[in-house]
Amino acid sequence: MSQTFSYRHLYYFWVVAKEGGISRAAARLGMAVQTVGTQVRELERSLGYALLKPAGRGLVLTEAGMAAMRQADQIFQLGEQLPKVVRDAVGLPGVRLAVGISDGLPKLVVRRLLQPVMHESNLRLLCHEDEFEDLLGDLALHRLDVVLADRSPPPNPNLKAYSHSLGSSALAWYAPMSLYAAARKSFPQSLSKVPVLLPTTHVAVRVRLDQWFERMSVTPNVVGEFEDSALLKTFGASGMGVFPAAELINDELIAQYKVRRVSPCDGVEEHFFLIVAEKKVQHPLTQRLLHASR
Repeated sequence: MSQTFSYRHLYYFWVVAKEGGISRAAARLGMAVQTVGTQVRELERSLGYALLKPAGRGLVLTEAGMAAMRQADQIFQLGEQLPKVVRDAVGLPGVRLAVGISDGLPKLVVRRLLQPVMHESNLRLLCHEDEFEDLLGDLALHRLDVVLADRSPPPNPNLKAYSHSLGSSALAWYAPMSLYAAARKSFPQSLSKVPVLLPTTHVAVRVRLDQWFERMSVTPNVVGEFEDSALLKTFGASGMGVFPAAELINDELIAQYKVRRVSPCDGVEEHFFLIVAEKKVQHPLTQRLLHASR
């Protein structure tokens, strides 16, 4: 890389600009005024532009000087961070896992699926929630190590993505205490009378729920639809309606949301997938997640 100027000269210029004059900069640097002035003039000569101009008893930046100052600020602010970055790298090596989470995937399920890696020493877990298609794009660009979702990626010749099943969970119906008795009475026909909350069609399990209603000859009294599973449970727990959820998290659901299990949703399951960009899983923590699921 060619370099037409000295970073030492740039540093002296940066201090002069910060201090508003060569005398004050020389005092801060513990150097002679003439030496600092010479270094700044050398920088101007190498760049081919005047960077400072007199203003009253001090100096101000020219347009070229303002441009140089913006760059110098970035350079020396990064330099000030260097000792900490090096100390952290040497003293505390970390294991980074960037996980994309499909927005329809239940958050309590996500915590359960990631449990096998949660006790990894010096783990740095980065969780990014987004729509499924956007997560696949980030995975293809290697911004993510893995995606957790409720479906496999669709066939796409321009996108290499490989899915692995992490298992499934049967669904059940849950209700806040205020609706529990009414929901239990004559279930599942009761779902046409009590208020019901459902995931939107954005979530893979919604199709299977609609098919279940059709089999049961039930027209649900739907009062709310949610893309985000945590919101669905929060509104359900507050008394807004009865809702379906994965039985895998039954204990956590009852403890956290203070709801009661009404009945199983027979024949309906929610599926969980781990998706990676390479056919052979390379990341050691991703391998651990797959091994635990088996």
